[in-house]
Amino acid sequence: DGVTEVLARRADSLQDTFIEVPCSEDYDSHKRFEGCTPRKCGRGVSDAVITREEAERIRRIAERGLSLGGSDGGASILDLHSGALSLGKHFVNLYRYFGDKIQDIFTEEDFALYRDVRQRIQQRIAQAFGISAASLYLTKPTFFSRINSTEAKTTHDEYWHPHVDKVTYGSFDYTSLLYLSDYTEDFGGGRFVFLDAGSNKTIEPRAGRVSFFTSGSENLHRVEKVHWGTRYAVTISFTCNPDHGIGDPVLK
Repeated sequence: DGVTEVLARRADSLQDTFIEVPCSEDYDSHKRFEGCTPRKCGRGVSDAVITREEAERIRRIAERGLSLGGSDGGASILDLHSGALSLGKHFVNLYRYFGDKIQDIFTEEDFALYRDVRQRIQQRIAQAFGISAASLYLTKPTFFSRINSTEAKTTHDEYWHPHVDKVTYGSFDYTSLLYLSDYTEDFGGGRFVFLDAGSNKTIEPRAGRVSFFTSGSENLHRVEKVHWGTRYAVTISFTCNPDHGIGDPVLK
């Protein structure tokens, strides 16, 4: 896989690490929003935005939701916004499928914590890139992921391929990941890898760690296959285009 440099080790407790990289041309083929669309590109890691205790509470939300379904393959997703939940080889709408039972699974406090965490990550991204937090809009898909070593059954389970978020999802301008479990303690493999010319830069997940980056080709990335255990994370993404914005999830 080429030379590997570890940007963030699991044992580290990082206040704020930020690395600037030259922006790709991906943003030029989309409508630009001055003061928001990336002109400064890069990637950051912080263990100071979300506490480990908050990450555990968030993980329990993911565990409860995913206990209702789960993929036959190794990668399951839960999207509280759209209601998408992995079930076997397909997806169902959590809210339609389970109806009023949802009230027994999630609480208003769960959704308030999720919203608070989202706001703090949004502010951290805005600060790092020198933009106004108010210019950023949550966008879809924003989802929990649970990955284990089960063999992939469909292409949705093949999470390890290199990809560019802005190419995959045109609305993405800034991507963030909040890790909800610990590399080498809860799972093996499953590191996040930026694929740079000449070397790979890796982030080792740690509960409460936030990594964030501009979504263009300057941040081509992949996730290593998980070899054992279970890796939990939540992907929270932002757009500069209000037309692509979504609201925070509400308990239906």
